[in-house]
Amino acid sequence: MTNKILTLPVDTLEVRDRPVRGIVVKSKWAHNLLTFLGVFGPGLIVMVADNDAGAVSTYSQAGAQYGTSLLWLVLLLLPITYFIQEMVVRLGIATGKGHAAMIYQRFGKWWGLFSLVDLEIVNFLTLVTEFACIDLALTKLGVDPWIGIPVVAVGLILIAISGSYRRWERTVVFLCLLDLAWFVIIWKLHPAAGEVVRAALIPGMPAGGLTTNLVFLVIATVGTTIAPWQLFFQQSCIADKRLRFSDVPWARLDTFVGACITITVAGCMMLVGNASRVHGFHFTDPAQMAADLGTVVGPLVRNAILLLMINAAVLGTTAISLSSSWAYGEVRGWPHSLQLPFRKAKGFYVVYLLCVAAAAGIVLIPRAPLQLIIIGVQVLAGVMLPSAIIFLQLLLNDKELLGEYANKRWNNIINWTIIVFLFGLSLILAAQVAAPSLFPGERP
Repeated sequence: MTNKILTLPVDTLEVRDRPVRGIVVKSKWAHNLLTFLGVFGPGLIVMVADNDAGAVSTYSQAGAQYGTSLLWLVLLLLPITYFIQEMVVRLGIATGKGHAAMIYQRFGKWWGLFSLVDLEIVNFLTLVTEFACIDLALTKLGVDPWIGIPVVAVGLILIAISGSYRRWERTVVFLCLLDLAWFVIIWKLHPAAGEVVRAALIPGMPAGGLTTNLVFLVIATVGTTIAPWQLFFQQSCIADKRLRFSDVPWARLDTFVGACITITVAGCMMLVGNASRVHGFHFTDPAQMAADLGTVVGPLVRNAILLLMINAAVLGTTAISLSSSWAYGEVRGWPHSLQLPFRKAKGFYVVYLLCVAAAAGIVLIPRAPLQLIIIGVQVLAGVMLPSAIIFLQLLLNDKELLGEYANKRWNNIINWTIIVFLFGLSLILAAQVAAPSLFPGERP
């Protein structure tokens, strides 16, 4: 049997800061693989970058306080995360525009300004948490944060201002793949496999029942797994990469692969926290958790956790800063593309630079309550998420805009169920703040 020769279209592998000539391949399998690799990137990055500093802190704290009993919640968030970002894929490819631009275009200036201000506030506070995590990790590694944080900030700026989307994407994908080291850490910690499987598949309530502390962490977990900046980032990333309708199936696969990696790594983070609990350590922050575990399982695990904390924060910082820069550039009508050199997109790059520099500066303030800031921002993100998703849901029902890629009836049933679930969590948090005695127990 002879192999059929296919020619890969030129536009499939363009990333597209420079054209790529057609590549002759000898099988459909090779054609599909090369097509996928050409599309691959935005989905993986948006998902893995969401396992940022706040995620490390939130998941590890949940594991340290409640063991494996919340693993089912993390698994539940897999389809929720995928369905939300899959809508972003369709919208970004159909419009070729970022999320902020579409909200301004379809809902008017007032709602556009509302969504933009919400995004910029939450994004900046989240950036502070990224550098807070770097501060904690550097301190435990014996590196002076006054030296280490500026070095990291400069590195983050250099990653983005090269004038090449492809160069930035390759760098960030490499950092995403480093997250797989969490599986090595879990292998070293030897959790009970049966307990892990049961906790992931069978929902249960932690010992002690429904408490303020538990509600707070559940909302923080949702807020760190599905964040508003993800909607803006992936849509702008897709527009910058100039993906087309023929790329939709591969962009969906890219997003699904990213979601699977993110959720399993999140489970690993929770299991690391559980290991700290099993050994009787009191959780204060993930850096101290790493140091405590190091006394039991050795310096390799300790240093790996600390370095992965820094890697998570770097991924989160570049993605979140870019989502702010893309959104602001779209609204102002500035050139806003990683394809452009600094001199041709000064406003876009200056916003990115200011976000990174200001967040790094705030974290260097002496005696700031870093762990409280990290968890608090995840809760804020969880509260603001429902309104962001409503805009997305309404846009995805615009058949004039999306045609055959508009939401189907089953899409709407799933998505509105997710929105009601998220609004319910927001209302619970509001009730908790208004009536602190509603649930027993103390907030972390």
